[in-house]
Amino acid sequence: MGKDYYKILGIPSGANEDEIKKAYRKMALKYHPDKNKEPNAEEKFKEIAEAYDVLSDPKKRSLYDQYGEEGLKTGGGTAGGSSGSFHYTFHGDPHATFASFFGGSNPFDIFFASSRSTRPFSGFDPDDMDVDEDEDPFGAFGRFGFNGLSRGPRRAPEPLYPRRKVQDPPVVHELRVSLEEIYHGSTKRMKITRRRLNPDGRTVRTEDKILHIVIKRDATPDNIPADIVFVLKDKPHAHFRRDGTNVLYSALISLKEALCGCTVNIPTIDGRVIPLPCNDVIKPGTVKRLRGEGLPFPKVPTQRGDLIVEFKVRFPDRLTPQTRQILKQHLPCS
Repeated sequence: MGKDYYKILGIPSGANEDEIKKAYRKMALKYHPDKNKEPNAEEKFKEIAEAYDVLSDPKKRSLYDQYGEEGLKTGGGTAGGSSGSFHYTFHGDPHATFASFFGGSNPFDIFFASSRSTRPFSGFDPDDMDVDEDEDPFGAFGRFGFNGLSRGPRRAPEPLYPRRKVQDPPVVHELRVSLEEIYHGSTKRMKITRRRLNPDGRTVRTEDKILHIVIKRDATPDNIPADIVFVLKDKPHAHFRRDGTNVLYSALISLKEALCGCTVNIPTIDGRVIPLPCNDVIKPGTVKRLRGEGLPFPKVPTQRGDLIVEFKVRFPDRLTPQTRQILKQHLPCS
């Protein structure tokens, strides 16, 4: 059974956008690994990020409501699904989701930075961060002194430490490539739409970039520009399947060819055809390996994996009595 994203965030299926944001904010603060030291906190934190990633996006949420998690990740559940070629894969970094939600910074850094072994002031308990979803989890420090006495009207707190630059969360894009492009190498053109800071330092504009050159990235005084991360995904191929640097090919031969021998023409990724003699009896599932006809090794491009040929045997649907009798006479019993 697939994941129940609504249950993970603790909201009903009819929750609106604000309710989804409030639920993510509350749950993410509760299970953030910097605060929650339970063994399952990291996995729970990741589930919460994935649930928010789906439910905060109208298209993903619509597909999830119709087909569930499995249908969302396989493109609508069936070949006739209305989702077309859309396939969802969570980018896998819940901390990027968290940082993006809180404006590119980690609200726990001031209390839980690994470079400091002591808390910045005594009496602070991480469990004090468990607050109602409608309450500002950090606002209390502006209303009360750390000795518990009221300071009067709320005012913006002065920073305890000099502001440090933080890097924006990575921008993740999925890039589909064919096996031929992996084999030969290629240059891809990608149009990326980014928000960039205007000269006034306050407003932003959207700008398109075609990525086959170095992108100029803007930075504010307190942030480092985000990296752009391309996640390579294999396109489905008509003839081959990929297994690391090896390429798998299924060869279909007749029963006569399997028993009497044959030569099978095996296509390669670069368009050649290799004759493969088969003189022994070929059983269904027999595998033969063509060395060095696969994909390049990532760290040693001059070396390649193998082209692995798996044989499938096509059996006849029926036999005549005469053929059956001949086979009985000539084929071994075991």
